[in-house]
Order: sequence, then structure tokens, then C-alpha cells
Amino acid sequence: MLWLLEDVFAHDTLADAARRAGHVVRAWDDAWWTEGLPSLLGPLLFRGSLENADRLARRAVYSPGAYCHTEAFACSAWYGAVPDVLIQRNARFTTAQSLVHHPPVDLGERVFVRPDSPLKPFAGRVVEVRGLTLAALDHGFYYDDEELPVVVAPVRSLGREWRYVVVGGRVVAGSAYDPSTRAALPDTPGGEPWQLAASIASRLPDPDPAYVLDLAEADGELGLLELNPFSGADLYACDRDVVVREVAAVAREVLTRGV
Repeated sequence: MLWLLEDVFAHDTLADAARRAGHVVRAWDDAWWTEGLPSLLGPLLFRGSLENADRLARRAVYSPGAYCHTEAFACSAWYGAVPDVLIQRNARFTTAQSLVHHPPVDLGERVFVRPDSPLKPFAGRVVEVRGLTLAALDHGFYYDDEELPVVVAPVRSLGREWRYVVVGGRVVAGSAYDPSTRAALPDTPGGEPWQLAASIASRLPDPDPAYVLDLAEADGELGLLELNPFSGADLYACDRDVVVREVAAVAREVLTRGV
């Protein structure tokens, strides 16, 4: 298998794991967008920035190319499948403009807002409901569409976080993450977070053959924070050898089935 890797994740060792498994590794070059994408034989999988992952998935030049089925990762596409375990319970879907013009005062003086899209045209944030402006949501800086779909939810206090790699509907690797120190530690299958992630993964329709699932503590309880495309996700302390083995296996399986 050929891994096409963009150097965007600090201290990442996926390339080393791929080589240990006997795979080929090649560095991504942004110049290819203007010079033309090279002819590369599959199976080939990209991992790097979300923007490039999205573009490669849409171009469908390579197989599988990139695991970044963007529309399937929109919050509005999967929140309804697991409403009981969401961190953002009582979430509402609207647009940036509608949120500014019709603030949800019944949710409190402050609300959490994030883009519906996994490409994250602005970072999720807590904002004051009264006097909210489009500029406060980075309109005009990172995006220009006033009708950008957004998710609005009551504010919750987050603690520790976990990231799990899901392949073929199974959790195959996990990492704990402390956002205050940016420290990542391997997680174990016997723990409560891993078990919850496995349960959630079994209930969700797979947005891609491989993706990442994030949990967090919110006001003292565990819940599902978000899903992210594998091809644009940091793996933190997830076991790279396991990730390479499992992702390569499912990529070959999908190609063999012709899916």
C-alpha cells in the first residue's frame, strides 16, 4: 500500500509504522494541484490537512485516495443516530446569519457554536448571545457565506478528551488527551472511555471505512464530542502499527469488493 503523507502533524510516526509494515511512503506536494496530480498506483491513502483530504476525496483520482467523506461527517448527518450520548445535547441547527438575527436566548446568555461541517471553517467557541455579530464567528476572515450551517448548543464544561480510530465499525486504537497540557497518552480497551467508544461505533453508520471518534468529559460524565475524517486527523498517542495494519486491511478489502 502507498501512503501519501503531508507533513502537518508534529512528531508524527505514521510513516515509520508504514515502512515497518513493508508499505511505501511518499511525501505530498501542494504543487501537484497546479502541476497535475501524478499517476500513482493503488491502493493509495492520503493523510494530511483537511482541505487536501477533502479535495482528493472529491477528485476521486486515487483508490481509496482519502477517507474524507465530508458530507457524512457533518454534525447534522449523524447527531440523530446517537442523541443519548452526545456532549451537545439539545443542539440546534441553523446558519450563521440566522443565529445572529434570531439569537436563542432560551439557551442562556452564552452558547456554544461550531460549524456543522467537519472542515471547520471557524473554531468552535462560546459566545454571548446578545449583541452577537457575524464577525464574532470569523465571517469575512475564514469564510464569506453568511448562510454557513452551524450548530448551537448550551455551554458545557469539558475536561479530559479521548480519540479513537474506528476501522470497519470497530475501535482499533485509542489515545487519551489533556487539552490543557496538550499531552497525549495511550488508552486501553478495558477502560470506560474505550468501551463507550466501541458501543457508539457499533451504533453509528460508518461515515467512512476508517474515521476517528472523539469522546470528552462534560460536567463529570462521558459523552461523544465529534467525528472526524481519518485522512485529516491527528492520531495523538494511538498505536501507529495497529492503525497502519487495520486501515490498510480495510482499504484492500473495500477495493477487492469494488465498493
